[in-house]
Amino acid sequence: MATSNRFDPFRELDRLLGEGLRSATASTSLPMDLYKEGDRFVGLIDMPGVDPASIDIDVEDRTLTVRAERRAPADGDAQWLMHERQSGTFARQLAMGKGLATDKIEADYSDGVLRLVIPVAEEAQPRKITVSHGNQKAEQAEIVEGSADLGS
Repeated sequence: MATSNRFDPFRELDRLLGEGLRSATASTSLPMDLYKEGDRFVGLIDMPGVDPASIDIDVEDRTLTVRAERRAPADGDAQWLMHERQSGTFARQLAMGKGLATDKIEADYSDGVLRLVIPVAEEAQPRKITVSHGNQKAEQAEIVEGSADLGS
């Protein structure tokens, strides 16, 4: 039995709305690179044309939120011939795990890029634990006792 390629207006509307939402989401997002450098994470967020005074960064319940605004360049009687650059308020949220020093986050905006530096909390940094064994521990105890006797 051959399948029919009938036009289904509900399916077509759903497809068009889905494409529209995907493209709107993609164009209003803030692209970001994130990498680890030693004992800190560095995030680079593209924000070209954003007014630096409009950048707002806050941390609440392990969620870091970055907001910024880009205004349309022409006001009033402008007759747009082409309007592809998005304007308005943009936001990006990052869910941060435990072990980050959220009270020590640094931010810098330069050349249209917001740079966030998020340090790893000191208590979450890896530590080297030395392992002693029977004879070594006893020898160290004798040295400590001997040096205490010399000092008195």
